[in-house]
Amino acid sequence: MRRAQQLFLLNGRAAVSAGGSLASSTPIHTNNWYNLQLAASLYSSSNSSNGSRSRWLPLSNSVVGSYGGGVFAGAVSFSVLASNVYAKEPPHLDLRPKDVVLYQYEACPFCNKVKAFLDYYDIPYKVVEVNPISKKEIKWSEYKKVPILTVDGENMVDSSDIISKMSQKIRPDDSISDDGTEESKWRRWVDDHLVHMLSPNIYRNPSEALESFDYITSHGNFSFTERLTAKYAGAAAMYFVSKKLKKKYNIVDERASLYEAAATWVEALNGRNFLGGSKPNLADLAVFGVLRPIRYLRSGKDMVEHTQIGEWYTRMENAVGESSRITA
Repeated sequence: MRRAQQLFLLNGRAAVSAGGSLASSTPIHTNNWYNLQLAASLYSSSNSSNGSRSRWLPLSNSVVGSYGGGVFAGAVSFSVLASNVYAKEPPHLDLRPKDVVLYQYEACPFCNKVKAFLDYYDIPYKVVEVNPISKKEIKWSEYKKVPILTVDGENMVDSSDIISKMSQKIRPDDSISDDGTEESKWRRWVDDHLVHMLSPNIYRNPSEALESFDYITSHGNFSFTERLTAKYAGAAAMYFVSKKLKKKYNIVDERASLYEAAATWVEALNGRNFLGGSKPNLADLAVFGVLRPIRYLRSGKDMVEHTQIGEWYTRMENAVGESSRITA
């Protein structure tokens, strides 16, 4: 089932490096500190700086055969096949966490990575939307980035580390390594490369920047005054930030870089439904998670129209399914 249109705000801090800051690495001259603070705070990565890790479709046309078995038999066969390929993988009840809370920005791609994991494994979780300016919701934490995940009283940070730790908790018999395995290679690729292609695309011109902030101001945790200021001031700030990032990452054409990244991922699939084979692995969930916020923006629509990633994305939507988020 298609999800509501999402988007994210990638600030200079996350896009340049998870440990950097907009003010230090991507200077923008403005006479309004609030605009700077907004642009720098709305997006924050929790990816660690260890090693090489970065800080920060048209529907598939499925043809169902019913040769010799009739339309009903064919439909049943397809239904069984689809359920086998796209079924969620809930953990055993003894391994399922009982109290999970995600502190997030709705539009943050790293938060969406964590949500894709929780949704796919059908782990119920509560969400606390963090105000990107005051961050009062995480004042209790020494760590001031999102996502932060609390799991039965344990605090977890860094989106990739969160996913690795959670996977070990619910799948203790499966080994997860940071070595040269295909899965770990492509998880690193998401953090080191893919995310850097996104900000220059969703903010590449004023209209797309406004499109992004229209969603941010509608779904983020802002006060009335912040909401009024954020859409136009934030869009303007991030438009200029995106140009700095374009230069930093040697991007000549924003869309071409996004299409190339999508094509690289499709090539890695090598004809498989998922990188994990018949079902998604952690790399599939990571790519899906960071792309999900832009899928129904102009940049995401262009990506699907001009590359072959759409069918995989639709399979991932079906596999991840409905959110396991607990709403009050």
